[in-house]
Amino acid sequence: MPSPRPLRADARRNRDALLAAARDAFLDGDSDAHIEDIARRAGVAVGTVYRHFETREALVEEVYRQQVAELCGAPPALLGEHGPAEALWRFLLLLVEHAAVSKGMAGALAGIMATDSPVFGDARARMAGCLDELLDAGAAAGTIRPDVDGRILLRAMGGVCDLRATEGWREDAARITTLLFDGLRYGAGGAGGGGTEVPLR
Repeated sequence: MPSPRPLRADARRNRDALLAAARDAFLDGDSDAHIEDIARRAGVAVGTVYRHFETREALVEEVYRQQVAELCGAPPALLGEHGPAEALWRFLLLLVEHAAVSKGMAGALAGIMATDSPVFGDARARMAGCLDELLDAGAAAGTIRPDVDGRILLRAMGGVCDLRATEGWREDAARITTLLFDGLRYGAGGAGGGGTEVPLR
């Protein structure tokens, strides 16, 4: 099957603007944003939306895929800029921000869950893999305990990120994430040891 033809520069700009507009709408809590609302935010005609996405659900799925791709592309840069423990802490906070977008998309994502789309299973596997990479780096450096894997940590973060979306939930989630992170440092590098690397608070 031949690869799809690359988009022209103006078409690419329109597509990117639509994805950004949809993401902003969800972050603003407008989970019921209609195609017309998203088109207006992006500064394009409604017909332009349908040239890129057959349905609203297709647009939502692509926003979600884009968010997951950006999130899962972060670990190498984080490990390049920070020590392993701080890289892990920062990635956990990125998971909270990812959840903020997903909460806004909850209604729209429910429609995708009713289809055969593999988007959620793929996302969970990729996130767990990222956490494994960061946990392994921390364990090798002696700053993160070695007895937790990415799948378990992702389940724990799922509980944190599933906080009811009331005012201030993101701040609460970040504080709970920091407590969880402190637990990951406990026992690293020897019984009771927390290592010497302390993330910025």
